[in-house]
This record gives sequence, C-alpha cells and structure tokens, in this order.
Amino acid sequence: MDDTQEACHQFRVRGHVQGVYYRAATRDEAIALGLRGWVENRADGSVSVVVCGPEPAVETLREWLWSGPPAARVDSVEAEPVADPGSEGFAIV
Repeated sequence: MDDTQEACHQFRVRGHVQGVYYRAATRDEAIALGLRGWVENRADGSVSVVVCGPEPAVETLREWLWSGPPAARVDSVEAEPVADPGSEGFAIV
C-alpha cells in the first residue's frame, strides 16, 4: 500500500506578490516538487495557486509560498481543498 496520499489545494497569497516574479518562482518550485496545477494574478493584487500532487510535496509548496521569491512580501496564505481539475504540468495563467 502506498502511504503517499494525493492532495489538491487552492492557495490565495496576499501581500506584495505581483510584479516580483512570484508566479514564475511558484511554477519553478512546483515543477521541482513534481506538482501539477496553475498560478495566476488576481485583480485584487493577490496570487491564486491551484496545486495537486503528493500530500508532502503540496505541504512543502505551502510552506514555500510564505516566502516566495526574494522581492516578495507575503502577508497571508489562505488554503482550501479543491477537486482535482485534471491539470497536466504546471502553468502560469
């Protein structure tokens, strides 16, 4: 039996997270962790991330989202479980 559960979460990252390569850095981190999903800027200045994959890797990305790239300043990371959207790879929207 495989002990690694799959997880899918949507994260909303708030703070100074647009215009600082947050999406590109998130994509690179997610790919390195073997995750699939997407990341996009939101009109309210936040960044939305939908990510699916092994639960430990999703948790590692969640922790990374709190720091992001060097120029980012993260004030909050909200998370909620979501249904798997069936994404392949990891895209910037």
